[in-house]
Amino acid sequence: MAANAPASADELRAAILERYETLSKRLQQIARYALDEPNEMALETLAVISERCGVQPSAIVRFAKTFGFPGASQMQRLFRDGLLSGHSALGYGERVRHFNEAVARKPESGADVLSEFVEGNTLALQNLGQTVSEADMAKAVALIDKAETVYVVGFRRSFPVASYLAYSLQQVNKRTLFIDGVAGLTKQQVQTIGPKDLLIAVSYHPYAEETVQAVEMAVQRDAKVLSISDSLVSPIAKPAELVLHVRESEVRTFRSLAASICLAQALVIGFAFEANREKGKKRKAG
Repeated sequence: MAANAPASADELRAAILERYETLSKRLQQIARYALDEPNEMALETLAVISERCGVQPSAIVRFAKTFGFPGASQMQRLFRDGLLSGHSALGYGERVRHFNEAVARKPESGADVLSEFVEGNTLALQNLGQTVSEADMAKAVALIDKAETVYVVGFRRSFPVASYLAYSLQQVNKRTLFIDGVAGLTKQQVQTIGPKDLLIAVSYHPYAEETVQAVEMAVQRDAKVLSISDSLVSPIAKPAELVLHVRESEVRTFRSLAASICLAQALVIGFAFEANREKGKKRKAG
């Protein structure tokens, strides 16, 4: 193994994130799969991985060599080490595939629809507890707490999550501006953001152009960005101070928002607790 090859799964993850934009389109497909499905990268054969990435097995070998490994097996060993260390969401992708296969085999009966959605969302909620760490939540709450004004943006499928976040933060007395884009005024609503502010951006594939533009404007104005997205290399994730990785369930081609709403609730309540603690400290100091 080359001296500059990553020595751990965490180092490899960081290297992929750092170099993602410089990779070819094919290698980016593998990079995204490696970040989103680390346990499958650890345990599956090259044939299976290549099929799921939509590339040839030789591209995976090329990907491994790009990061200093002699071949794909040495890279996979690093992913296995990370899996054994408990840093990966164990088996989520595989459980989702088994669930979807089981749903596909069932006759289309209205009586089973509720149980299917409950089971699918349960998987997504369990995975959320593994992909969003205690440190991630603490950092997210701190970003909200320190911001002078919190701007919240999310369009299309993400709109309900963004509107809930904005409403709930206002309910706990956090100065919040909801970027709703009414009358095509997204740009005008974002242009007042500044270095003391925070933009919370919510977007999932295919990523809303308006949300991506809002993130770019916020970065240009030196505001911090907290992204809630389905990939660590999504267009709204790369420029963010922090990314909260959410993978929703999809049942019969309908994608849910259960995990995202759960995360939004946790963020608001976490901020409310932190704000109350700060008030308590000030009262004691006074």
